[in-house]
Amino acid sequence: MENSFLANVYQKYPICVVRGEGAILYDVKGRPYIDCMGGYGVSLVGHCHPKVVKAIKEQCERLIACHSSLYNDKRAELLEKLTKIAPRGLNKVFLSNSGAEAVECAIKAAVKYTGKHEIISMVRGFHGKTLGALSATWNPKYREPFKHILSQNFRFVPFGRLDKVVEAITKNTAAIIVEPVQGEGGVHVAPQGYLEGLRKICDENNIVLIFDEVQTGFGRTGRMWASEHWGVTPDIMCVAKAMGGGVPIGATIAREDIMGSLKIGEHTSTFGGNPLACAAACAVIDAIIEEGLVERAWHLGNRFKQILQSLVEESNILREVRGLGLMLGLEARIDVYDVLMGALERGVILLYSGRNVIRFLPPLTISLEHLEKVAEVLREVLSKEEEKIRRNDGGRKPPW
Repeated sequence: MENSFLANVYQKYPICVVRGEGAILYDVKGRPYIDCMGGYGVSLVGHCHPKVVKAIKEQCERLIACHSSLYNDKRAELLEKLTKIAPRGLNKVFLSNSGAEAVECAIKAAVKYTGKHEIISMVRGFHGKTLGALSATWNPKYREPFKHILSQNFRFVPFGRLDKVVEAITKNTAAIIVEPVQGEGGVHVAPQGYLEGLRKICDENNIVLIFDEVQTGFGRTGRMWASEHWGVTPDIMCVAKAMGGGVPIGATIAREDIMGSLKIGEHTSTFGGNPLACAAACAVIDAIIEEGLVERAWHLGNRFKQILQSLVEESNILREVRGLGLMLGLEARIDVYDVLMGALERGVILLYSGRNVIRFLPPLTISLEHLEKVAEVLREVLSKEEEKIRRNDGGRKPPW
């Protein structure tokens, strides 16, 4: 049914999901699946978390829509909660509806504040697919069809290379945008000293440092913000995905002087800061803090990484495991499409990051037993893939 009417722009898995609870999704026949996709990192507190469900139910009976030209109690509550957990000095917020929108605001704020117009972004970096965010996104697959209308004011440099950043800076450089851990680009963690170096470069050149924590934020990597692993504070931080527990919401959090450069009417959103999304986000923040999910992500992630490392050591078709907390990538020497489909047939939903990386973004509420089951399934599927290689069987043709 969906294929008849929905735009054909998504890589579809052959499964129809109708219900979710915690780290488990159920299809139309009631079959359970362990969810390591997590809605591309959205379901951080688990599917239908009781606190989030309760908050949404209560709010939708009071008020659903309230434009930000009117004050609202739930919006004020979220802003207070968000700025309390934000990195020190980031105390002004623009609320939107997605990560791409959060990035759009960050770009405009940096340009307006500095009076300059060039942005440095990273090779393999991903920041969204709206025009501004896509201009900051590296992957030619996404850029090429729209290259004639993308901004030409973005320069791309290799992730982790401070020398290349310095070479790319001109008198017109307004900002540097970077993910502390590149998600879509293959789950690559910033090397030691890199973010610290970017901070120093920006301070010395009057450049705004933007951290895209859309995928890494809210405890995903074992810290509330991934930047905390390096003790570096950006000038602007973009967040979304996990923020609403499944309800669309994003935020751009910045220094007051930077956000203050945007004047009334220069950047607004009809749905940004609506009470329903704000109520959900308040519940998500409460759940993360009260249930110790940041610490849980760190400890569970380290254990799961050890388990995946054992798979790497056993398998001839795996290269390495990398990542932080429960944001992990397993790089293979082969196209992983058959691995994804084999796992799905065995009740595990995995995510990919390019053609040869399996990405894990499970809810932070997932149990160790479920993660061990995921590893068992992977071991079985990888064994079959190795057998196919020995038989010179090409397997299924990937849709990408």
